Amino acid sequence: MRKLAQALGVEAMSLYNHVANKNEILDGMLDIVFSEIELPLENDWKLALRQRCISFRKALIQHPWALVLVESQHNPGPATLQHSDAVLGRLRSAGFSIASAAHACSLLDSYVYGFALQERRLPFNSSKEPDMPSVDLFEQMSTLAHAYPHLAEMAMGYALTSAYTYSSEFEFGLDLILDGLDRIREKT
Repeated sequence: MRKLAQALGVEAMSLYNHVANKNEILDGMLDIVFSEIELPLENDWKLALRQRCISFRKALIQHPWALVLVESQHNPGPATLQHSDAVLGRLRSAGFSIASAAHACSLLDSYVYGFALQERRLPFNSSKEPDMPSVDLFEQMSTLAHAYPHLAEMAMGYALTSAYTYSSEFEFGLDLILDGLDRIREKT
């Protein structure tokens, strides 16, 4: 709170005229991130939720600090609540039961959050087109091929090619999840 007050040019205690504590500030910051995520408004529920998940991932990439806040959020703000309500409403209007809508929300949010977290930990920027792999990298994988033949095959024959970007894995997995959710929707 002292650092924030200093950055704003005010006394730390004056901040408490506006917020109760640090957690309220952090919750508000996360709520701003949720206000940037597209609501699922498209008529086609799969397309609506696909666009929403892509938008959610983009917001987490744009605000990498939000990944930590998602884990520690205390009180969701109005944008977060509106967002959750819109997702549940879209699922319910598509024919999901209350239970299957809850499962779908949990699965989709876990996937987006988990992918963004994993993506952030990668030693390269996964959202940009890759550079052609260096000869050294091919040599390293060739050396490892004896001990890890399947990993080397995947890396050299696919992941280290110019056509591959890790970020494309997100939409591949998302489409599988949405197709699976469509099957449970039909059963409810």
